[in-house]
This record gives sequence, C-alpha cells and structure tokens, in this order.
Amino acid sequence: MTNKLIYLDNNATTKVDEKVLEEMMPFFKEEYANPSSMYNFSRRSSNAIKEARVKIRDFVNAQDEKEILFTSCGSESANTAIRGVLNYNKTKKHIITSKVEHPCVLNLYQALEKQGYRVDYIGVNSNGELDLEELAAAVCEDTALVSIMWANNETGVINPIDKISEIVKSKNKDTKLFVDAVQVAGKIPIDVQANGVDLLGISGHKFHAPKGVGALYVNSKTMITPLIIGGHQEKGKRAGTENTPYIVGLGKAAELAQSYLDYELTEVKRLRDKLESNILSKIYNARLNTGVANRVPNTTNIGFEYIEGELILLHLSDLGICASSGSACTSGSLEPSHVLRAMNVPFTAIHGSIRWSLSRYTTEEEIDYVIEKLPGIIEKATSISPYQNELQALKNLRK
Repeated sequence: MTNKLIYLDNNATTKVDEKVLEEMMPFFKEEYANPSSMYNFSRRSSNAIKEARVKIRDFVNAQDEKEILFTSCGSESANTAIRGVLNYNKTKKHIITSKVEHPCVLNLYQALEKQGYRVDYIGVNSNGELDLEELAAAVCEDTALVSIMWANNETGVINPIDKISEIVKSKNKDTKLFVDAVQVAGKIPIDVQANGVDLLGISGHKFHAPKGVGALYVNSKTMITPLIIGGHQEKGKRAGTENTPYIVGLGKAAELAQSYLDYELTEVKRLRDKLESNILSKIYNARLNTGVANRVPNTTNIGFEYIEGELILLHLSDLGICASSGSACTSGSLEPSHVLRAMNVPFTAIHGSIRWSLSRYTTEEEIDYVIEKLPGIIEKATSISPYQNELQALKNLRK
C-alpha cells in the first residue's frame, strides 16, 4: 500500500477546480437568499444565476441563454430531454439510439420500449464508430427522437454529430436530435448551432465543477414537457429552488474549461499518447480497443489479454493508481462492458480492459510512474492466468 495518489479516472469524475470552489463559497455563506424571492438581498443570487446561464450559453454556443436549463446531473438532463420530447408529441412512437450509450440513455430507452415505443439500437464497428448507414436506414416518418452521445464514456470515441444531424434531418426534418455531451464538455469545442443539435446535456463533475449540477440545452424551436413539475423556476421547464452555489460553480467551470481547451487538445493528448504508446510497446498482451478511431484527447481503452481487469485494478490501487474497467455507473456489475461487446472486442481481452482518462491536472511524473509500474503488475497477473499456452503463443506472435 502507498500514500501516493495518481488519478486517471477522470471520465468517472474530476477534481473540483479551486477557482470554481472560490466562486461558489459566498453563496453558501453570506449570499444565501432564495433567488426567486422579491427583495434586494435575493437579487444577487438571481443575477449570479443569470451570469452562469450566459456562461453555459457561450460554452455550448447556444443562440440565447433562455435555451439553457439547469439540472442536477447528466442523467436528469437526458431524462428531461428524452421524456420531454416524447411526452410533448405522443403521436410518434419510433425512437433511435446506439448500442454504446451511457446507461442513463440506454436504460431509459429500454424502459420506453416496454411502454410501447419501437426502438432501433444502432451498431458500431470494431473501433467503436457508429454505423451511419444503419442510422440513415432507420430514420422514418414516425421517428420522434434520435439520441446519440458525442463521445463514448468508456472509449472516448467521438461521433460525427454534424453528419448525424444532417442524416437525421434529411430523412425527417421534424425528428429531434438529443446529444449526450457529458464526455466532450471541456475536452473539445461544443457548438450546438454549427452541429444542428436540438437538445444537449452536460454534467458539471466531468469538467471540474462539483457533483450535483448539470445543464440542458433546448433549442428555442424544440418543445418539451417538464420532467419535474412544481414552481415557476427555469421558465416552468424544471421546477425546484435553484441550487445557486452549484449553478455558479458550473458557470465558472465552463468559463475555465474554455480557456483550457488548447491545453486539453495538445498537452493532455500528448500525455495520453505517451501512456498509450508505452503500454502497447512494453506489454505484449496489450491491445488498443479503439484502433484508429477519433477520440477525445484524454481517453484510452486498452485490453490486456487472458487476464482479469479487476485484478489489474486492485494491484494498481495498491500503488495509488486509480483507473477503471468501464463506466462508473455500471462498476457493480460483473458483466463485461456493453460498449466493448458491441465493438466485438475479443473475449480474450474484454474482461481485461482498462480505461485510462486524464485531466489537466495529470502530470508527466504521474504518467512515468504508471509506465514504470504497470508492466510488473501485468506480469504478475499473467503468471497466475489459466491461459499460459495461449499467452505464450501470443508472446511468440508479437515478438
């Protein structure tokens, strides 16, 4: 065991930026008024929320800050968008998503299927890239909604949202497109107007804001029925007293994320590539699960053949290294990743796949430490694998 901490699970959650926390603190203490109240004291909170809304508008390049709703998380944003569109227009009963969506979308679609909706689950290739021809063939006159994530949480693979929007709208201009942008926020630029997005969700804790706050972009031409009904907050589209300090924190995090985009696309990517290339060159039974697919700059998913990922993670944890075998929302499951299954990752590697996700706080020294320690961990795990003949054959093949 060690006191060292090297955190490479930033797709699960991120460290709150000190500047974000500093911006939030007054609204826990002296600026505690309910922003919906009428007296002067409450206006400071109300104005802070307005400022945060403008910052999120700029973050996703929405046309108007009125198109931004504050939510509690990415899952609420997804549920509000999907249920909101379908409940507003109950005549259409066909919806489309992909086989590799986050559980907040995939499980909701499966629930909707049981309620009578006809669902098409679009497949991906071996690199995790969406089958655009299958998508085009699926859209029809009865299609109410298409929900496709911008980047996958397990692999980092980026979907071409602009092309997806063109396909959907060319087949049915009335079909709405919801984009789960949780894993691209703060990693690549988001432009809802240029990409033809109708609804888009983000979650603060994925880009150095706290857990418990998110946002949903709803195009002014898109009508939704509220998921949470109550007071007049969020122009009647999301009831509940506004979580002022967290909304302020989300706005500050978005502002900071914009300023760090170049760093993410260069330095974070360089460190990711360094980690990835060293693992693949030093460990003979390692394979890059995404191949040449375009990915967000912080993420790599590597399979270690004929060994168990849980064993690797335990040994990493003993050395203070935090990584993941997939989505944090499915970490309690012993089933192999639905994402990697959809990609047809070989059974020899699917149980031994590890997701590494960096952030702007990741250092060169930390990456060097992982590169130094990981080969020994894998060697220890392979030494007790029941597949010694297969491992030897693989070693001979890759010499």
